[in-house]
Amino acid sequence: MATAWRFLVKFAGLIVWTLHGFDRVIFKGHLALAAPGELESFVDCVLRVRRTDFMKTLAPQYADRLVGHAQGWARKAGRPYEYRTGQFRKDEWAQNLIRDQGISEGLVGILCTQETWPSFTLVPGPKRPRFVNRSRQQRVLYYYFLDPQFGLIHVRLQTGLPFTVPVYVNGHEWLAQQMVRKKLGFVQQHNAFIPRDDPTQAQRLADRFARLDWPRVLDRWARQVNPLLRELVPGDPVPWVVDQAEYATDLLFTSRAALAGLYRSLLDYAVRTFTPKDILGVLGRKWDRRFDGEAHTRYEDDRWFGTRIKHRMKTNGLKMYDKFGRILRVETVINSPKEFGVDRTRPHHDGTTSVGSSPMTKSAASLVDYQEQALACSRRYLDALVVVNDPAPADQELRQLTEPKVIEGRSYTIVDPVLPSVRYDGLCSL
Repeated sequence: MATAWRFLVKFAGLIVWTLHGFDRVIFKGHLALAAPGELESFVDCVLRVRRTDFMKTLAPQYADRLVGHAQGWARKAGRPYEYRTGQFRKDEWAQNLIRDQGISEGLVGILCTQETWPSFTLVPGPKRPRFVNRSRQQRVLYYYFLDPQFGLIHVRLQTGLPFTVPVYVNGHEWLAQQMVRKKLGFVQQHNAFIPRDDPTQAQRLADRFARLDWPRVLDRWARQVNPLLRELVPGDPVPWVVDQAEYATDLLFTSRAALAGLYRSLLDYAVRTFTPKDILGVLGRKWDRRFDGEAHTRYEDDRWFGTRIKHRMKTNGLKMYDKFGRILRVETVINSPKEFGVDRTRPHHDGTTSVGSSPMTKSAASLVDYQEQALACSRRYLDALVVVNDPAPADQELRQLTEPKVIEGRSYTIVDPVLPSVRYDGLCSL
């Protein structure tokens, strides 16, 4: 039986519900054209055209076809297709469409922007021009969908080679859809829940997210937005990786007052005492003097997101903040899975096997490992904060001691017997 988290045991009287689950997950599909050598083989052996002709004629035609496909889809679905420049909130654009037009399912809208993405260019070679990696300005398409299983998602497609396809999915959006199907009562605010029915069943549903058949799900979306896949790589599956994963532990407190004072104490302790060595330990790394990365803590007081603390080790991180004054969230962000070690069974030449630690991979099939490692980070972090005490009882005692009291209309001063210099003045009664 798993040992209970010390933090949850200590503050059990203040915590109503705990939910662990994925928040934002970014998958990325890479075609087998992502390296210069792969593209050269494709152009020379499959298309059988000159490399200069490919760059001048075929590549721009591919981009135009992808844009035309997006425009046709939007027109057929009666949804907006917009070309935008400059900085703006794309997700907010989609949310406004859903709210204002009462969209319940299907395509929400498509945005086209100009962005700089990794691509290719031709440079002179010993015998003929050769491809090299180079970032280029190109049109990028953002498809927003309300999926019946996953809620609001978006698929981003670069219109230039190598046609990389990032897919943005939110585990909390998916969980909301599953809870509705199971007729579990809950209140949802943005990407957080307050349950009204069975929290245990909600957690079982959340745990299923990592074990979905992700290659099949992601392939379906990729082939919808990129019709060139049937032509360029017919029948071949798209290789998918996890580009970024956020995993959250939410603790729902009995009231805003129950969380407010404790949260301030937790922030104060983390800011003042957590060292780079502590951060490495929380994020699964043993302290080593040869560590060549950066580990730091940042305290932020943002007008939109409120007060939060962020810890970072290289490109991985962990943050703590409160949501709506009732939920304490600890969120692990994994960008570099190789920093975590996972147990793997290793076969040997003599037919035997052994279990050893190996770096976690970015494969979509590794999402279960992401879940286990991120959950362990949340536990280590909260248990490191278990030394903090809830200030509410002491605050109440201080208020009782120092608030004005009245007896027969006379006032008096209390002198602290331990600290005589501390004096409490006021009206007092017995």
